[in-house]
Amino acid sequence: MAVITVVDVTNFLTASNASIEAFKTANLLKGLGVNAMIFGERGTGKLTLARYILPHVPVLDASRFEELLDAIETHNEVIIHRLDNVANLKRLIETIQKNRTRVIATGGFRYSQDQLDEIFTIRLALPPLSERSEDVTVLIDAFVQEARSTLGKSEPFDLNGFVPDLSENALSLRRQVYLHYLFDSINENDLMGIMEHYMMDKLGSNNDYRAFLHLYEVPLIRAGIKRFKSQLQLSDKLGLNRNTLRKKIAEHAEYQLEIKES
Repeated sequence: MAVITVVDVTNFLTASNASIEAFKTANLLKGLGVNAMIFGERGTGKLTLARYILPHVPVLDASRFEELLDAIETHNEVIIHRLDNVANLKRLIETIQKNRTRVIATGGFRYSQDQLDEIFTIRLALPPLSERSEDVTVLIDAFVQEARSTLGKSEPFDLNGFVPDLSENALSLRRQVYLHYLFDSINENDLMGIMEHYMMDKLGSNNDYRAFLHLYEVPLIRAGIKRFKSQLQLSDKLGLNRNTLRKKIAEHAEYQLEIKES
């Protein structure tokens, strides 16, 4: 059966108006026997909300189409995850209607409202976290507590200079919190071990030294830019003349190393 095991990135904490309204709708859906579609970008909490509505039913990946149809024929209620990936929407709808299976589905915006009207009575959209600033704050707190427990850390989380990465909503934010905690306690041996592990399977050409030099130079220049703010100060601290520093910045232009001329 196409049942997938998913670790929720959030327990769908509600702080913004959008998430509060979505949660109210989810509570209504728990008591109704209707099909519903939850829209949103990756990491916005769609699957978490679906599992809150139907907590004890199989979660089915829409990309495994034949197994999905088999599960619909043998269950009264299912969650269909990533509906955008379904191979044949028309056949899926026919199977759901024939078996009268209740469905809560998650997905993006591949299909039009007309296409979904046949099967989904309620459609619920979850905005990205960039539009739910109150939720970002609570999620950071939740992920900090989770990271502390997982990593065995007790020191406070330093928010100084922390700019939330919302590129993948809660997924990228959670990953960022963990990395932030790790970076705060990492030592030279840890860092060298990470680099060794990264490069182990990538070595093998005749120019590996120069090919991987950017892994040292780019973060060094970036850190210097943030700390010293000018080429003059940075070149002095690195022991490089300004022309050499300019050349290094130009060589790594793809990494957008911007610095003031002073």
